[in-house]
Amino acid sequence: MSAETTVGTMARPEEAEPSARPAPPRATSLAGGPLHELRAAWVVVKRECIRFASDPLRVIVGVLQPILFLFVLGSGLGSLVNGHGEFGASLNLRTFLYPGAAAMSVLFTALFSAGSIVWDREFGFLREMLVAPVSRTSLVVGKCFGGALIASVQGVLMICIAGLAGVPYNPVLMITVLAELFLLALTLVSFGMVVAARIKQFQSFMAVTQMLVMPLFFLSGALYPLSGLPTWLKLLTRVDPLTYAVDPLRKAVFEHLHKVPRTVVNRLVPGVTWDGWHVPVGLELGVVAMMALLFITIAALEFRKVD
Repeated sequence: MSAETTVGTMARPEEAEPSARPAPPRATSLAGGPLHELRAAWVVVKRECIRFASDPLRVIVGVLQPILFLFVLGSGLGSLVNGHGEFGASLNLRTFLYPGAAAMSVLFTALFSAGSIVWDREFGFLREMLVAPVSRTSLVVGKCFGGALIASVQGVLMICIAGLAGVPYNPVLMITVLAELFLLALTLVSFGMVVAARIKQFQSFMAVTQMLVMPLFFLSGALYPLSGLPTWLKLLTRVDPLTYAVDPLRKAVFEHLHKVPRTVVNRLVPGVTWDGWHVPVGLELGVVAMMALLFITIAALEFRKVD
C-alpha cells in the first residue's frame, strides 16, 4: 500500500472520534443575580470608606466649619439675644443653632463624596467602573450609600460635642439625630450624583452645588425659627426640601430640653405647616426619603448615558 493510500485511509482525528473534539467554551452571562449586584454595591461602599479613612484632613476640615458656625456665630450673636425674648437663662443660642450645624456637617461631606465621581472621571477610573460586569444602578446605589455613610461620621462627631451646645446626651436623642442625618446625607449625595453625571470638571461641580445647596440651606430654617416670617420667605421655606430635614432635627433636640418652657419651644419650633395644617415628623421624613429615592433613580438613568 502506497503512502498516499495509507494517508488517505487514515481518518483525521476530528473525523474519527467526534466525541474527542474539545467542547467550545460556554458563554457565561456577565450579569449576575441580586446578590451579585448587592456585592458590587457593597464593594463601592467599602471603597468610599477606605478613601475617607485614608484622608484624615478631610475629616478635620469637614467638621471644622460647622464647629466654627456653631460656637463663633452662636457665641457672637448670643451676646445680642441672650437675656432678651426667648433666649434667656433657660436657653442658649448655640442650642438653637445645633440642629442647623449638624445638618451643615453632613452637607459638605456628602457633596464632596458625590463630587469624587468627577475626579474618577478625570483620571479614567470611572470608565473602569462602568465596564465592570455589573449594572450601573448598583454602582450608583453603592456610591450614594457609601457617601451617606461617611457623611454620617461627621454627624457622629457633632453628636460628641452636643453637650458643649447645651444638648443632652440622651441615647434616644442621639440615635434619632444620627438616623435623620443619615437620611439627609443620602438625599444630598444622590442629588450630587445627579449633578456629577453631567459635569466633567470638579471645579464646575463644586461651583454648581454651592450655588444650589447654600441658598437651600439658608432657607431651611437652620438659622432662624419658621414662625413670624414674611409671606414670601415663608413660601420659600415651604418649598425648600432641606426644611423637611432640619425641622425634625430641631424638634428632636427640643423635645429633650426639659428646662425650656413650653411657650418658648412653641415659639422657636413651630414646625412646618401647609395652609395651617401642621405636617407631622413622619411625613417630613417621608418627603426627604422620597427625594432621595427620586434622585437615586435619576442618577441611575443619567449614568446609563455616560461613556
